[in-house]
Amino acid sequence: MMPGPSATKSLGWPQDVGIIALEIYFPSQYVDQTQLEKFDGVSEGKYTVGLGQNKMGFCSDREDINTLCLTVVQRLMERNSIDYNDIGRLEVGTETIIDKSKSAKTVLMQLFEDSGNTDIEGVDTTNACYGGTAALFNAVNWIESSSWDGRYALVVAGDIAVYATGNARCTGGAGAVAMLVGSDAPLVIDRGVRSSHMQHVYDFYKPDMASEYPTVDGKLSIQCYLHALDKCFERYTNKAIAAGIRTGKSTLDMADGFLFHSPYCKLVQKSFARLLLNDFLRDETPDFKGRYAGLEAFKDIKLEETYFDRSVENAVMASSKELFELKTKPTLLVANQVGNMYTPSLYGGLASYISQHTLDLIAGKRVVLFSYGSGLASSMFSMKFTDNKSAGGALERLVNSLSDLKLRLDSRQCVVPEDFDRNMKLREQTHHLAPYNPVGSTSVLFPGTWYLTEVDNMHRRKYERTSLTHFEGDVCMTEVKQVSQMETNAFQETVSSS
Repeated sequence: MMPGPSATKSLGWPQDVGIIALEIYFPSQYVDQTQLEKFDGVSEGKYTVGLGQNKMGFCSDREDINTLCLTVVQRLMERNSIDYNDIGRLEVGTETIIDKSKSAKTVLMQLFEDSGNTDIEGVDTTNACYGGTAALFNAVNWIESSSWDGRYALVVAGDIAVYATGNARCTGGAGAVAMLVGSDAPLVIDRGVRSSHMQHVYDFYKPDMASEYPTVDGKLSIQCYLHALDKCFERYTNKAIAAGIRTGKSTLDMADGFLFHSPYCKLVQKSFARLLLNDFLRDETPDFKGRYAGLEAFKDIKLEETYFDRSVENAVMASSKELFELKTKPTLLVANQVGNMYTPSLYGGLASYISQHTLDLIAGKRVVLFSYGSGLASSMFSMKFTDNKSAGGALERLVNSLSDLKLRLDSRQCVVPEDFDRNMKLREQTHHLAPYNPVGSTSVLFPGTWYLTEVDNMHRRKYERTSLTHFEGDVCMTEVKQVSQMETNAFQETVSSS
């Protein structure tokens, strides 16, 4: 059972504020990217090698942002035996908007009804993929402020990423992450080194309120991401030096893991290489016989001139390959297997990192995280795992809670591209339709998953939860049979009448 909130606030400024528990949810169905390449008629390896994506999770019309958040919060509370009365702040970071007024946080309050706890601060926070990080910062700031009442904060990041038919559809995904934040945490957020870069730009945005699809300037979006990364890394490095966290010549050497928001895995690899480039350009006496071998010609380049310079990109990717394999590749399990989850993407990376380390290997390690949301908002910050490896302790509970992550990913159902395409068309045709009765199967959902049962003529949504034992899992479908004939007929009737 999870101990109650710490009472350290009575002793002064709460210490070791950070993440106490973390839970992740992703849909029970995915499409294989190799099969999707064939279905879309693109060259072999375009999605799997070019983007670094193997599988992509997706939702039927039975799931929306509220179901994702309901599911992940209830799982966090149940799996960690947390009392609902011990939550004093609850904030949701999301860009999946299904109501322009009512927050997803208010829907989550139904989970607290039996406890009688309605004294909970926080609402939703929105700015593309950055909302989850803003919610986390708000939670930390609340605990470290005079407003804190000694209880935990609960941060939820959730999104459904879908794109119109075309070359961007393969970069979708869906999921949610819930984080319990408090003092005396096993994963402590470093104080005084948080850096941010904010800027007005139209790289990715959603101006059409009637559609789930974004408007994207792909080349500009990549440039903005890399520019924000450069700015945050420079400022983080300066603060880490001032705080005594970085004592050597390289910021890459001061941490054991580097985590990034992942639109697709290949961009993450390029981003890690760019951090090496930043380190290299700061180094007044670079070692051209060691780490920086082959970079001699680039010593006087300007960062802002290298966003699309293939010669620079290839050189630094080659130089950073070994470090990338060690410090960032372990963070990409969920990104590679589920896709871009938007706000939970960075924290899916954190779950991946924890799941692939034993208690002994993770204790005392520091990780640096880069969060990016188009439009744009970005931050870089760091966390350190406690070195307390005591049996039954907070770190052991955190590590054990994510030790089954790979098993959970492997238990999903593989759906052929034809069914995936059918689901996307269904979402497109029924987005914000009212009244509406969902037609997707509930039998394929994971145990304990919340799902949509009805949207009435006033757009009020009703939800139920699956049982905890119905899902059999480990099924890969090879024929177009994910949707029953009855559901197919219902789909056709819905499309023709909308």
